[in-house]
Amino acid sequence: MSTLRNKVQLIGNVGSEPKITNLESGNKVARFSMATNEFYRNAQGEKVQSTQWHYVVAWDKKADIIEQYVHKGKELAIEGKLISRSYTNEMGVKCYVTEIVANEILLLGSKYETVPTNEIEVVETSVENPDEHGKQDVTENKKPRTGRTSSRKSNAEKAA
Repeated sequence: MSTLRNKVQLIGNVGSEPKITNLESGNKVARFSMATNEFYRNAQGEKVQSTQWHYVVAWDKKADIIEQYVHKGKELAIEGKLISRSYTNEMGVKCYVTEIVANEILLLGSKYETVPTNEIEVVETSVENPDEHGKQDVTENKKPRTGRTSSRKSNAEKAA
């Protein structure tokens, strides 16, 4: 029961590209904003969307995962704890921040993300055809190794 004292679970979308920082101590930290949406009907019966913004911090291996797979707009599930801290900015004003320190991260949404077709590399290969025609030249598309894949067909694939 003690783990329920400070626990946050969110499902939402990443609001900005994560900022990755490598510290002198050798630790890595990822910071990003995350939006959660709630829908309700107002007094006139209209559907209204309410968006809340949260600031998430992830350390070490979780920061590595975020650096490699998480980009603006990506849907995530986060479990962590709330921390509040304060600091004095450059103008001498004391600022207060509440953040979520992520303990677990679950990548949600589509397995395939859109990659612009100009990032797809075209490679000529030869494929053995079992019938009497012998070898046949085939053009196949190789996807870039960015951690993202495409579910859309390029113009070359549509024409083939």
